[in-house]
Amino acid sequence: MIIVGLTGGIGSGKTTIASFFNELGVPVYVADIEAKKLMNTNHSLKEQVVHLLGENAYKDGVLNRTFVATSVFSDSKLLSSLNGIVHPAVKTHFKNWASTQQSPYIIKEVAILFENGGDRDCDFTILVTAPKSTRIARVIRRDDTLEKDVIKRMNAQWTDNRKTALADVTIENVDLEDSKAAVSLIHTHIMERIDYGWK
Repeated sequence: MIIVGLTGGIGSGKTTIASFFNELGVPVYVADIEAKKLMNTNHSLKEQVVHLLGENAYKDGVLNRTFVATSVFSDSKLLSSLNGIVHPAVKTHFKNWASTQQSPYIIKEVAILFENGGDRDCDFTILVTAPKSTRIARVIRRDDTLEKDVIKRMNAQWTDNRKTALADVTIENVDLEDSKAAVSLIHTHIMERIDYGWK
């Protein structure tokens, strides 16, 4: 099975792009969503998170996302430690999920695909970008947060230029109709490569 990695910085709209692939019948695994589920349901993972971040990491047994985000996005070492706990669990979960799919290819949407070396497990990679001002506005609207907090999270990720050099293809996600058309072209390209034995 062909694994297509889909990534993009915060506010780039990678989940929207993933939904366009899903509309074409392509199974999509959203790593961030699955990570949050695992952090709420996997007892061993919960214990490790509490050990790292303290009891405030959970409120009434549910992940305290605001506290966790505030803690790790202002401390790169803490963020790296949290990723080191969560990513192996997500990787195993993804492998189990992928083994049950029947599609010619699947999408794995990951916020930090290149940063954690996840692109090495992919056959093809797609980077979603958008202007910085657009991304900030989207996240403020989505998360009801402050601009300075969005910028802090953006600064914790690699720049688009650094990721563009590694991606097989880039979608600038500003106009949704243009983005949907780009997804359709990429889908056709991937399917043709699969038909020709993925050369």
